[in-house]
Amino acid sequence: KDALCKVATMNIGLPDTLAYYSPEEFSAGFKKTMAFQPRVIKQNRGSSGEGIWIIKLKDENYCKEYGERSCEDGEKLVLMEANDNHEEEHTVAEFVEFCVHGRTDKSGEWTSKGVGKYLEGGKEAGGQLVDQRFCPRIVEGELRYNLIGDSLIGVIHKKPKEGGISAVGGTGSIYTFYGPEEPLFASLTENFLKKDLPHVMPSLDLADEPLPLWWTTDFINASPPGTKAEDEKWIVGEFNCSCVGISRCLAAYCKDDTPTAGWDDITEEDKAEAKRYGDLMGEKALGILSKK
Repeated sequence: KDALCKVATMNIGLPDTLAYYSPEEFSAGFKKTMAFQPRVIKQNRGSSGEGIWIIKLKDENYCKEYGERSCEDGEKLVLMEANDNHEEEHTVAEFVEFCVHGRTDKSGEWTSKGVGKYLEGGKEAGGQLVDQRFCPRIVEGELRYNLIGDSLIGVIHKKPKEGGISAVGGTGSIYTFYGPEEPLFASLTENFLKKDLPHVMPSLDLADEPLPLWWTTDFINASPPGTKAEDEKWIVGEFNCSCVGISRCLAAYCKDDTPTAGWDDITEEDKAEAKRYGDLMGEKALGILSKK
């Protein structure tokens, strides 16, 4: 998740994206940002939205200028976790305690499936929290750009279930698939592929490394409603490259309501697309190896 901090000054980033590696940094920084506006706090580890919290002040008493005040320990927070869209209320102190130490006698009662302790092990072990501005248009859905190396192979509009914020698979979200040349997203696609993508790996201090073979970028519309499409600012909510599924194969995803799902449940059209992705990955991998 610290990639979000490293692209913060790019067109696809938010400049007020912060990273915390110690309890002291987190407590002080979060209390300041939270007092100013709704936030999203993301743990560095985990997947499927666990440990990603959308947070608002219950009293909505935000200050007008950043740094004008910091939250008090006793102020109430309304939190929604992205893995299942469940909601909890805790004080600022309880949230900080849960993030740092997990469930303790100071953290209050939590219904989250997670255990907290997001800074455990320190930076070397991946202990980190990212603090990012909440973009309210997330309720309209995210755009997931599926890429194989530098080739865009499709866009998925992931719309949360009514009343939810997260569009993680299995939460009732609605997925709509588009081709790589979809006119609706022409401006974002053009800007990302031609202006931003060449700078992504250098910004991550990986200038000598190739782009991942199979990876995604999730975009959220950060523009005010009514902004012209060509002027919209889309920001990266997340990069994924370590555990990316192939959405065309979602019909084979075993869940509580589909315990026997398998390959035969995927349509022939989607099977053909999945094969095309695999073939292209092989071609890209061969190209990378041939340069070694």
